[in-house]
Amino acid sequence: MSNKYTLPVLASYVLALLAGIVILKAGLLFALYAGLLVYSLVHLISPLVEKKIKFVKARIFVLAVLAFLVISLLTTLTLLAISFARSDSGNLHSVLQTLAGVIETARPQIPAWIGGYLPGTADELRELLANWLRTNGHAAENWGQEILRAFIHVLIGMIIGGMIAIHDKPMVLPDFVQALQERAKNLQSAFQRIVFAQVRISAINTIFSAVYLLLILPACDVHLPFSKTMVLITFITGLLPVVGNIISNTIVVTVSITHSLQVALFSLLYMVFIHKFEYFLNAQIIGSQINARAWEILIAMLVMEALFGLPGLISAPIFYAWLKLELGMGYGCDTVKP
Repeated sequence: MSNKYTLPVLASYVLALLAGIVILKAGLLFALYAGLLVYSLVHLISPLVEKKIKFVKARIFVLAVLAFLVISLLTTLTLLAISFARSDSGNLHSVLQTLAGVIETARPQIPAWIGGYLPGTADELRELLANWLRTNGHAAENWGQEILRAFIHVLIGMIIGGMIAIHDKPMVLPDFVQALQERAKNLQSAFQRIVFAQVRISAINTIFSAVYLLLILPACDVHLPFSKTMVLITFITGLLPVVGNIISNTIVVTVSITHSLQVALFSLLYMVFIHKFEYFLNAQIIGSQINARAWEILIAMLVMEALFGLPGLISAPIFYAWLKLELGMGYGCDTVKP
């Protein structure tokens, strides 16, 4: 970081601060992450491609491969969802019958005053669902719109990140633009380090989940369906800070309910205990990447969550690493070289 706090440099700090606030308040965090991820991957992989394949423009080639992988993944997920919806197990009646069976199995294991409020047949469940949709239809519609909006933001962020990666070439720029570019490079450096740390965190989380799903439960003569698939999902979703754990835990507990209420409660307690432990372990791993103590990361997460909610909690490690780098306090003040 430049030691000369000229007017253009100070203005770039102010604009960067405002941009960060707007991103968190406007729900653009995942778009930012998607763009930074694509940009980082292109810059990391393209030098390797240049050594192996001399006759292609490495960045364009890498971007094309990434685009193909993303499109293939989305297409596969869409086809799987359509296939499941058209299958016997995916139609509404079968789902309601399964849920009714789960509730009926769990009813003897829960207090009577709670069981009295639970539906007992598929028809009662259908009526309950219909009443809920009539009452909360507008909210459900808003949820769908928010999910679609976030998905579009991610795609746009990936496109922008790819375009910047391709056209990122050294050139003479005005002082203010150059200062802004330095702020952006420092943000990308912080993001890249935190992402690598998050891969380690996801691997540790996956190991704990695999021990529980593939060793502990079978040892107790409990065999959940899709155990190996849930382990894979745990690793993939674990790449998302905070939100990934919520998604994987929800899936594990939901599948556990199909066996019994006791297994579901045990799964919930195990996941809560493990993730409370990992909360501090994560701070330690991330802190080692940005020259910060675990308590610094925890304080940053606490403050950002109080100010901006869940987006603040998710962004806290990266934004704190960015702040330390700008202040000349982060990992030797060096940006990550692509």
